[in-house]
Amino acid sequence: MLSRQKLFWLSRVYDLPGSDVRFLRAVRDNCAYHIKHCPEYRLICEAEGFSPNCLETIDDLARLPVLPTLFFKRHHVSSMPEWRMAMKVTSSGTSGSFSRVGFDWGCIFAEIPMVLRLGFYHRLVSPKPARYVILGYKPGKQDRMGVARTMFGLTHFAPPVGRFYALKWKDGGYLPDLDGAVKTLARWARSPLPVRIVAFPSYLWFGMERLEELGLSVKLPRGSKILLAGGWKQHYVREVDKSTLYALARKVLGVEEENIHEFFGAVEHPVFFNTCKKHHFHIPAYARVIIRDVRTLAPLPMGEVGLVNLITPLINATPVTSVMTDDLGYLTPGEDCGCGLKSPYLTILGRAGLNDITTCAAGAAELLGKGEAF
Repeated sequence: MLSRQKLFWLSRVYDLPGSDVRFLRAVRDNCAYHIKHCPEYRLICEAEGFSPNCLETIDDLARLPVLPTLFFKRHHVSSMPEWRMAMKVTSSGTSGSFSRVGFDWGCIFAEIPMVLRLGFYHRLVSPKPARYVILGYKPGKQDRMGVARTMFGLTHFAPPVGRFYALKWKDGGYLPDLDGAVKTLARWARSPLPVRIVAFPSYLWFGMERLEELGLSVKLPRGSKILLAGGWKQHYVREVDKSTLYALARKVLGVEEENIHEFFGAVEHPVFFNTCKKHHFHIPAYARVIIRDVRTLAPLPMGEVGLVNLITPLINATPVTSVMTDDLGYLTPGEDCGCGLKSPYLTILGRAGLNDITTCAAGAAELLGKGEAF
């Protein structure tokens, strides 16, 4: 599907107006593929009276059938047999259920240039080797979690000469080794090689607190960075604001705010969202975001809070062209940021809660004749 490759090979990574034509063409082709190869998706499109030919302008993206992430936690649908997929990845499943999303080889070959272009843009790519302390899951055959895949991928922006994982698989479950991570960090801080910490924000906070408890204060070598992926999830009660987190990182690790990067995404929407120097998530050319009213699902204007609808034609293996997250957020004009990017930026306020999105998910299930699944 050349339209997808042409979109994801774009070098102007935040030029939304300049990418509109390619984006629409790729979405049309992506929808047509899913309608042809996924019976469940075809039924939903027919019930909503949707056809790829409906997409004539970028505003028509609001007409795409929207499938909530909760739907993929309840129904395992795909647009190709597993043997043709490059891999299958799951969400973290902190709510007790998880999505299973297949990735096709065309998706992989489109995703790699996207990640590299955005990595170069945000100065994450370096030829200088680095050591990595990953305050997250060590990937292995026992799981296929998308967050483990993401964190492992982030260790390739600079050549890795060492990796330490704080969460390791043992006796049928993950065991944390925060003390080991802290001691490794203190030891590697004495080396001239940069250290990159890849972490959940919560684990970074707990690790820095542990450093203080042990009376340790390290100054990481020049060029060190902190890469934050994922949210606070089950630790939301202890969540701190970004300024507090950054201040402690400066105090305990010697890492300045400009060397702290945050990432946003989902297994169902693996587009690379990286914060700018003002710590805002500008929308890259490879995705579009619609904010929808919680009750009516109607698109909302810039600045109004609603459910976050993420759109991308990246994946052919699973019909995740337009997905509704359970996040509440809003969009702001890029000019208001001050970083120089014109692309609107997305602010995530938090989870909406299961009850707020069950109706939307159940509606999709009913179209498949499975309305009692929720």
